[in-house]
Amino acid sequence: MNIHMTLADIHALFLQSSGIVIDTRKITPNAFFVALKGDRFDANTFAAEALQLGASYVLIDNASYFIDDRTIVVSDALTTLQELAHYHRTYLGLPIIALTGSNGKTTTKELIHAVLSQKYACKATVGNLNNHIGVPLTLLSFDSKTKIGIVEMGANHQKEIEFLCALASPDFGYITNFGKAHLEGFGGVEGVIKGKSEMYGYLRAHHKKVFVNADDPIQLAQSESIDAYTFSAYNTQVDVNITAIQANPFVSLSHEGAKVQSQLIGLYNATNICAAITIGIYFSVPTADIHSAIANYIPTNNRSQLLQKNGNEIILDAYNANPSSMAVAVANFAQLQHSSKIMILGDMFELGEESAAEHAALVKLVSQTTVPCTYFVGPSFYAHRIDSQVMQFFNSYADFEQFCTTTPFQNALLLIKGSRGMALERIVELL
Repeated sequence: MNIHMTLADIHALFLQSSGIVIDTRKITPNAFFVALKGDRFDANTFAAEALQLGASYVLIDNASYFIDDRTIVVSDALTTLQELAHYHRTYLGLPIIALTGSNGKTTTKELIHAVLSQKYACKATVGNLNNHIGVPLTLLSFDSKTKIGIVEMGANHQKEIEFLCALASPDFGYITNFGKAHLEGFGGVEGVIKGKSEMYGYLRAHHKKVFVNADDPIQLAQSESIDAYTFSAYNTQVDVNITAIQANPFVSLSHEGAKVQSQLIGLYNATNICAAITIGIYFSVPTADIHSAIANYIPTNNRSQLLQKNGNEIILDAYNANPSSMAVAVANFAQLQHSSKIMILGDMFELGEESAAEHAALVKLVSQTTVPCTYFVGPSFYAHRIDSQVMQFFNSYADFEQFCTTTPFQNALLLIKGSRGMALERIVELL
């Protein structure tokens, strides 16, 4: 940081701006542009352009791109962005809820936001800006009008959640689950549990509160000795009890004697809904408003959407996939009632040394269900193909696309699920 500008000075300039921008294509009048570097770009080179487009200040870490007194030169722009975010969070002093987990983070975050917004001026992570850049941007989006902040935290390596918690200083935390996601980076399932539990470590050390699904033995064990607010579908000795959970295909449940009908598909979303209800109750949102928020929430971005096309009903869950989310999606689909059911499952990424075993395990799992027809798409599944009357394997998306030109899908219920890199939402256009 240059000798003339303290973090407090930078923060004062930030407060006068219309907000942080890191992409010149999104510059608005009076924006505060921060020049970050990536593997293929150096935003220092866009500093002058940012000012021309209307930015009030530019923060750079290469002095050779200094323009005029609207230029702030620091030793490292990313580090300064992170320090500024922590400073701003401390300056505002608002309560912050942090959440992480292997599956369901973004849906849970959106549900919590929908529920708390019934009573409070509430802001949350936009999309899945949940990493070492996204979390600072989220914190810097909060302002004096924000009464509760919700910060989603993603990670694929040890110590990432610990670092993000140090930035955000959450007062409350929730971990959706500990599943088989990012096994390559975490070093197996035990590594996932250790990495995600770094949030519990922060909350324990700082005497904060945790929301716990009491039906998850790992959550119970890992959150021991933290001040907890609990929920359960089976145990009445908790703070919030939710019953009669079903998914046909949309999740419904009973809470406080009222049936709540959601627009979310799959039993795996029931826990996400329960968490949002629990957090709403903790923050004294009226029960009727909580139920209304859940009932009116509609998912987007290929996350368990129900689509209709050419007489087919399509459960599109093409945003992401890992062994845990695949297993619950298959189990949920198997219990649905329909005369013609088809699953189209794409390869799972970022599994490292576990990839072969996990793809083989899922093929075996599917073979044990009563689903009459499953198509596996991608080389990882293809490597574990077996002879079957009810399963077919395609080495590539192109091969499956070719197959679809001669095989019409009619009046079927379809589940489409795969990792983001498979982009299986393209299949909808083929139907």
